Amino acid sequence: MAQPRIARVYGAVNVGSFRISAMVAGISETGEMIVLGSGHRASQGVKRGYVTDMAAATYAVRDAIERAEKMANTSISSVWIGCSGAGLGSQVEKVEIDIGGRRIEQDDIDHLLVAGREVIQPDGRMVLHAQPAHYTLDGAHGVANPKGLHAERLGVDIHVMLADGAPIRNITETVQNAHLDVEAVVGSPIAAGHACLSPEERDLGVALVEFGGEVTNVSVYASGMLVGLASIPMGSADITDAIASAFGIRRYQAERLKCVNGSAIASPADHREMIPVNAPGEEATGPVARHADDKNRIPRAELVSVITGQLGRLMEEVAKALKAVGFNGQRGQQVVLTGGGAELVGLADFAQAALGKPVRIGRAPQLTGLPEAHVKPGFATLAGLVLYAAADPVDIRSVGPSYQPTMRYSGLGLANRVYRALREYF
Repeated sequence: MAQPRIARVYGAVNVGSFRISAMVAGISETGEMIVLGSGHRASQGVKRGYVTDMAAATYAVRDAIERAEKMANTSISSVWIGCSGAGLGSQVEKVEIDIGGRRIEQDDIDHLLVAGREVIQPDGRMVLHAQPAHYTLDGAHGVANPKGLHAERLGVDIHVMLADGAPIRNITETVQNAHLDVEAVVGSPIAAGHACLSPEERDLGVALVEFGGEVTNVSVYASGMLVGLASIPMGSADITDAIASAFGIRRYQAERLKCVNGSAIASPADHREMIPVNAPGEEATGPVARHADDKNRIPRAELVSVITGQLGRLMEEVAKALKAVGFNGQRGQQVVLTGGGAELVGLADFAQAALGKPVRIGRAPQLTGLPEAHVKPGFATLAGLVLYAAADPVDIRSVGPSYQPTMRYSGLGLANRVYRALREYF
């Protein structure tokens, strides 16, 4: 079967603390998203979501992009960046204008969005994106497109994603140093939400917990938009460090134990099962683990105990974050776990018991061409970036140049208008 023709190509790179991943995807003429290539490598120069070594981070970004380009057999010049650190914050602003009962035209919508720019109060922070979530007609919510309808008053709820300026500039410059233009920096809760959550879940109310390497983002969706966000400076790397400290072994050994033999749920057989600290063929490398037998094996029960102890502390912080952003009551039920840390065996059951809410694992969607190894929670944000880019989101900051408010100019006002027009066109 012939490969469908690609109408437009998108590039994405997710700058994480554990791995840096990249994807090249395209939209076919039939509107289908097709993954052309993807690649990842261990992260360098990034700590807790912040760039700490620009040269090392640039090298890692360039390497990940080149792997994706090689698989796609094409090169890209610009990318959408996923960001999980940089002090992400979220707020919802509301604005209304009078319509007077007449039919709503596109100019009215543009006027409303231009007015929305004035209500954003970033308080010295950088605005990553400011998007109309949904419109209201005379107070009635849930209007996707008001054009052609009649109303006395037209309103809009605007979702604003904020971040600290300096860390975002560091991430942007890191990617630019890898010879790529930056289309936009996207907060990972937005990208992961596109990948893991259905429109119905976002409307009913759902909490999305991104369990990353060194940062855990807790975001809450309701009425179709992100309404709350909290970041916790803890992640799956802290579990790795706890294992390394408890058994006196190297980080790479602890990471392998966690991924291969680790679990968030204990079983009665764990006390009888002894697991090797080293991988096959590496028996002579690394130190002998604390509490190990003469073959450098440890009881699986002790490993699970260390993991659950660290997870317990993380879930306490997640519960506090959910309470702080108002995720409780009837609209606070479903929790979706995603991110690389969500690949731990038994995590959904552990989180469900700890949080007292139903929990499921959110994975990357089954996109055409996406390798099976990347259909995992750890690649959900990356897949969400290309889906977000293809959705062509409206940013109210880009609306307005073509919109001119109806005003009468006279005297000095007319002279100023002529002067501005001369400067614009000449």
